[in-house]
Amino acid sequence: MFGNIENGAGERLDYSFHEGSADSRDIVVIGHGVTGNKDRPFVIALAEGLSSVGINALRFSFAGNGDSDGRFVDATISKEVEDLGSVLEMLQGYRVAYVGHSMGGAVGVLRASRDKHIGLLVSLAGMVHTQAFADREFGDVQPGNGFMWEDEDCPLSQQYIDDMAQIDSVVEIGAKIAVPWLLVHGSQDDVVPLQDTSDIIARAALGADLVVLDGANHVFSDHSDQMVQVVVEWMQRQFNS
Repeated sequence: MFGNIENGAGERLDYSFHEGSADSRDIVVIGHGVTGNKDRPFVIALAEGLSSVGINALRFSFAGNGDSDGRFVDATISKEVEDLGSVLEMLQGYRVAYVGHSMGGAVGVLRASRDKHIGLLVSLAGMVHTQAFADREFGDVQPGNGFMWEDEDCPLSQQYIDDMAQIDSVVEIGAKIAVPWLLVHGSQDDVVPLQDTSDIIARAALGADLVVLDGANHVFSDHSDQMVQVVVEWMQRQFNS
């Protein structure tokens, strides 16, 4: 529907569009987490859930992930912030919401803090303390020689580690979010601790909403339906307000 979407480096970003209401100018953009892509089951479920109630949805893979162009080793938070900007450029005339999972959540905070095109923001198990995450998950992996979670398709790069250290945390940036914001986190998330979301919402604007899904893990494996319901109902309220 939107033709080719390319980032600033000329890399094509793979996306799928789920039409809601044909005459609607509301759209939800969905970004994934580190080592993920647009075709994760819960990402597809969310896009389909939004479409089923008449809300347009666009899920995409950041450069270097899934079927998008680019190299995985170049996929840092900072680069993905620019990728998201390239997607938003294609959506002029739409009222845009962005939903980001995990690292894609940090991407959303950074982009929404300076891009007025994002009118609604959702963080799903959003990464907050980036340096601490890299130390915790990959501290024993040598950049350039090892892999993220022993996945040979996901080599750990020095630029990824450096970017995580430079950002360090998005808590203070989260305080600059001036749009309605929903944060959803599972109580049993062992990848991004629930405490991350607690830390950022403590500094967030008064309009931020927090939903904790009891028993849910990082990718909402057995709680996908609940997550989708929470996000869809929140979007309906916001778009209709």
